[in-house]
Amino acid sequence: MIRNIGIFAHVDAGKTTLTEQMLVLAGRLRQPGSVDSGTAYTDSLPVERRRGISVKATCVSLQWKQAQINLIDTPGHSDFSAEIERSFWALDAAVLVVDAVKGVQPQTEAICRMLKKQNMPFLVFLNKTDRPEANPARVLKRLHSRLKLECVPLWNEERFAETVSALDDDLTERFLEGDTPAREELEGCLALATRQGRAVPVLKGSALRGVGIEPLLDAVIRLLPEPDKQTDALSGVVFAVSRDRLLGRGVWIRLFGGRLTNRMPLDIVTGLDRVSGEEIVVQRKITQIRDASGSDTGQLCAGEIALVYGLGEIRTGYVLGDRALLPRSVEPGQLKTPLITVQLTPEDPGQLEALREACAVLSDEDPLLQAQLERRTGEMRVQVMGRVQLEILQEMLETRFGLKVSAGKPSVIYRETIAKRATGFVAYTMPKPCWAILEFDIKPAPRGSGVRFSSTVPGRDIMPRYQHQVEQALPLALSQGRLGWQVTDVDITLVGGNHHLIHTHPLDFIVATPMAIQDGLQRGGSVLLEPIYEFVFIMQPECAGRVMSDVQLMRGEVVDTASDEELIALTALVPVSQSMDYPSTFASITSGKGSVSARLHSYRECAYEPGMDCPRRGVDPLDTAKYILAARSALEGNIFD
Repeated sequence: MIRNIGIFAHVDAGKTTLTEQMLVLAGRLRQPGSVDSGTAYTDSLPVERRRGISVKATCVSLQWKQAQINLIDTPGHSDFSAEIERSFWALDAAVLVVDAVKGVQPQTEAICRMLKKQNMPFLVFLNKTDRPEANPARVLKRLHSRLKLECVPLWNEERFAETVSALDDDLTERFLEGDTPAREELEGCLALATRQGRAVPVLKGSALRGVGIEPLLDAVIRLLPEPDKQTDALSGVVFAVSRDRLLGRGVWIRLFGGRLTNRMPLDIVTGLDRVSGEEIVVQRKITQIRDASGSDTGQLCAGEIALVYGLGEIRTGYVLGDRALLPRSVEPGQLKTPLITVQLTPEDPGQLEALREACAVLSDEDPLLQAQLERRTGEMRVQVMGRVQLEILQEMLETRFGLKVSAGKPSVIYRETIAKRATGFVAYTMPKPCWAILEFDIKPAPRGSGVRFSSTVPGRDIMPRYQHQVEQALPLALSQGRLGWQVTDVDITLVGGNHHLIHTHPLDFIVATPMAIQDGLQRGGSVLLEPIYEFVFIMQPECAGRVMSDVQLMRGEVVDTASDEELIALTALVPVSQSMDYPSTFASITSGKGSVSARLHSYRECAYEPGMDCPRRGVDPLDTAKYILAARSALEGNIFD
């Protein structure tokens, strides 16, 4: 009787307040905290209490009747989509909170798409139905029309029976004959349909007033699935990092198979060896296991979530045991990816190294932050989703690490590709001992196709293990093109080259691959690719003309419009470089009554202008002598990983 659920919503829909009321009703809290006053139990960070918004996903546990419910309260703002995404890794089901006044918001749609993509069962809680402006019937209609959900309202007995009966042929026949099935039988059918993704139960209430909380908890137990029964083989994922004043660094783990205990040695895969291609495994020993209620349980079993200490600097996204047993992908960036990079500068220049260390800690907790220090220029750059995340990051650096930093002007993260088909060649034969000769055929690929690699070279010319090294080195070789941005949308074929039985060193092909790739990219020329946002604007009809005009001025295009009796939903594709500040303009146009969301749609070619390239990190592989010395030293220090 375990339920692992997440609470998701558009910002200000009331999910944290709902979580507080669930904890009170279950006896975990004596009285609910307030988001606005900074007393919410799940908003524990100082920045969350001060700003009245959730920044980090928080896991809590409660007991309801015969079931233990592990509940993850997630942020609502789209700038913290990485926290939302990582929560998906740990869950079996979800509760989607929808504002019964404002209805379906852009972030609601984004979360719903993710729930469907992950095949995750969920139910909907219509919040704020105590307000005079609330219109549950209208929201149900929009959930069906815009999100294509088969909604089943649990408060309307007649419609409940009719809708659920339609999900089963036998029940449909009985219903049409006037034999309405019993509530228990209908709920059994609904539970099955919910777990299969064919139906979405809908409840209503008011989190602020504590109305509808008990039916919601009952529905979580009756209608949402318990964890799948797994084998004894160990399988789990690290989905969050936490720090305790006494115990130090801990990691939140969802275990899908096997069992963990205190003082148990644990083998953890941290990556792939660039030479052999085999998994890099480190061993750690567990010192303490605490469940989501904070109790020292001493063990973690399949289907459970717990905070585990003693695993060192194990990062978010690391997999324990057998990755094949995980029910879903744990690759970051599926919901939203950072498209903006910002330079951070400490007020005290002597604190640059302290800033680097602080950003490294934060990058462990959020790998998408991609904090990097360019030592030649002294620039510290981070990748962020938007301005709200940047402001929160600055506050966290000050309150948590004592570092006051200023942020430079945000710049767009471009990508690049090759302009025309070209050959990349290198003969890495000096200074001895070394021997790696490579020839690549590099050509443009369709937009969005990424990087594809193949080889036509026989094993007698380049041994298979050396060809594997070439493939392993490609991400490094393509991390910076001739304009300094990540290279994508290319087809790369290894068409020639050879090794030497005596002179080839085991790491020579790793050193040689970036030189040959960069040679080809220089011969083929570069095309700059800019990211394109897909905006969804929801607004009053009188604002639509102004927004459509603004979209054109930003080099964008309107691709879809939808309307009902009150609002217009407008979908537009706009370059990120032109629209970073537009949400605040949109808020002014709609007097704060509209809503907007943005997600990456695609990358498109754009004209290159001076200043649009990215400063190169490290030594250019085409500066052969310096690069070879730097690469050999880096490999010896294992920092290419």
